[in-house]
Amino acid sequence: MINPPNYTHEQAVLELARERTLLRARDLAQQDLPTMVLSRLVAARKLERVARGVYGLPGQAISEHRSLAEVALRVPQGVVCLLSALRVHDIGTQAPFEVWLAIGHRSPIPRLDQPKIRAVHMSGLAFTAGIEHVSVDGVSVPVFNAAKTVADCFKYRNKIGLDVALEALRDGWARRKFTMDEIWHFATVDRVANVMRPYLESVTA
Repeated sequence: MINPPNYTHEQAVLELARERTLLRARDLAQQDLPTMVLSRLVAARKLERVARGVYGLPGQAISEHRSLAEVALRVPQGVVCLLSALRVHDIGTQAPFEVWLAIGHRSPIPRLDQPKIRAVHMSGLAFTAGIEHVSVDGVSVPVFNAAKTVADCFKYRNKIGLDVALEALRDGWARRKFTMDEIWHFATVDRVANVMRPYLESVTA
């Protein structure tokens, strides 16, 4: 980063905050900026601590999915899934107060005060397939695509309810969020093809 004369570290951090919306100490380190500047700016009320290790400009407009951005920063190995992913894709009527997050089969469950996390262990292709990234408040958030999310709803129907899975399938299909080939592919990945078959046939009848 090349700065003009008299360009202070504080100014550089505030500019970075305007660009990225949410900041972590590592973002400063990548720009060769001292992380202690964060504490000074918080004390001066020029930045606010929005979550542990996450900072932003006071009064800044935030998106509906701000909690997903915070979780993505703090649990970068996770993938937004199930009810939270349905919300991202505007499918169904669920409005979860927790962030549903897929983590690796052997990964410990993250412990965050805020936002609250509902962790689901996944492995193999069920964990790595169908991931896309959406930008939320300047943060790249990994989230399962619509077809994978609906298949996951059937796989984890004992956690979220079969009625939620059925609503997701019908609404997602009506809104053309996925093709039948896509949903069938992820039903196979999740090993719920036999479970979903009659419901897939009913929506296409």
